[in-house]
Amino acid sequence: MDNRIVSRLTDLLGEDRVLTKPEDLLVYGYDATPMMHETPGCVLFPDSTEQIGAILRLANAERIAVVTRGSGTGLSGGSIPVPHCIVVCTVRMDRILEIDRANLTARVQPGVLTAKLDEAAKACGLFYPPDPGSIKISTIGGNVANNSGGLRGLKYGVTRDYVMALEVVLASGDILRTGTACMKDVAGYNLKDLFVSSQGTLGVITEILLRLVPKPASKRTLLATFPSIQAAAETVSSIIAEPIVPCTLEFLDRMTISCVEDYAHIGLPLDCEALLLMETDGHPLVTEEEARAMERIAREHGALQVQIAKDDFEAERLASARRSASPALARVAPTTILEDATVPRNRLAEMVTFIQKTAEKYQIRIGTFGHMGDGNLHPTFLTDERNTDEIHRVEQGFAEIFEKAIALGGTITGEHGVGLAKKRFLPALIGQVGLNVHREVKRAFDPNMILNPGKIFD
Repeated sequence: MDNRIVSRLTDLLGEDRVLTKPEDLLVYGYDATPMMHETPGCVLFPDSTEQIGAILRLANAERIAVVTRGSGTGLSGGSIPVPHCIVVCTVRMDRILEIDRANLTARVQPGVLTAKLDEAAKACGLFYPPDPGSIKISTIGGNVANNSGGLRGLKYGVTRDYVMALEVVLASGDILRTGTACMKDVAGYNLKDLFVSSQGTLGVITEILLRLVPKPASKRTLLATFPSIQAAAETVSSIIAEPIVPCTLEFLDRMTISCVEDYAHIGLPLDCEALLLMETDGHPLVTEEEARAMERIAREHGALQVQIAKDDFEAERLASARRSASPALARVAPTTILEDATVPRNRLAEMVTFIQKTAEKYQIRIGTFGHMGDGNLHPTFLTDERNTDEIHRVEQGFAEIFEKAIALGGTITGEHGVGLAKKRFLPALIGQVGLNVHREVKRAFDPNMILNPGKIFD
């Protein structure tokens, strides 16, 4: 990084908030995406919207790329730096500014941890539903930038469904405020939603107004095992058709079940092909009725075993089977590539079967788990990045999986984002016209192309 630029940034932020030494920069060259790294020119830790505005005005004038970063938990390479760029790390902007019980909203800075907001809402008798797998360490700003989902997405939706208003610093350094605290607001274009899932390519989010909901009075948790993936998928379809909308309807395949049991020692049976974690919440009478109905439906579709949690402790133990999936699989091989192909619910069994056949075809290991209730699967490739031949086969495998997802009417990412990892698959999904529109939107907000360049599309 040019010493002149570093000096100006240091004058703006202070020496303790500007990193330039190679050993300090190294860690900020990664996020949670495997096999991707690039050393930035410097890393900054602003603590106000005004400071970010000044940084972007300087970067825009000097044509220096800016990559925004939270906790670095992204799985698509969205916060991987580009060479000689400025990384703006928002972790010091970590205040919950207000929880408004009268309007059921929370106003937060982007560096607030998702779990911290969840705890603060619960302390007020409220509830923030989005719960990504990285809930304990991911930031709200990152959740918004990637439109994060989670285990409760079937009933409660994803991050976009809770974003009411944003404060965003544009590439020019100007501050845009879009959205309001009103439940109804159709004044002008819905610019707010453009920034949700934009992965820092259109602006830097500096403040978020989020919708909260009343905390559910009760919850019931069930865990069912099945002799086949088809039986588990048919159970899901029948539950939705009942109609019951569980807050959680999660799936693990045989390989994932085996890895979870070896890792967490929960007591899962290893003689099944699929497992469903099912949770219902709401009024106690309703949750009891829905839990019994889901148990009945699972047994009607050949469930080998159905457990209903007797208390909160046992519910947490059953839920840990699903929440342990990613770390359990990560122990199996040196490199874990976690993807998120998503298909319509009625194509889930076909998609999971295709994933298994792809693993056999390329002689690679894939453990699959995910949100069966909303069609979001996480095929997880267990490999070793030092084995170039195997990595080549892995890349062929997930290319075919994305092609199949698109052919089934699905998408290449349900919640991780496109980033660097999947941008080559985006044209097949949205077509040339869609790609042109994306580029025009980018050009309108960032004419000098300084914000997270090379992400989502070239």
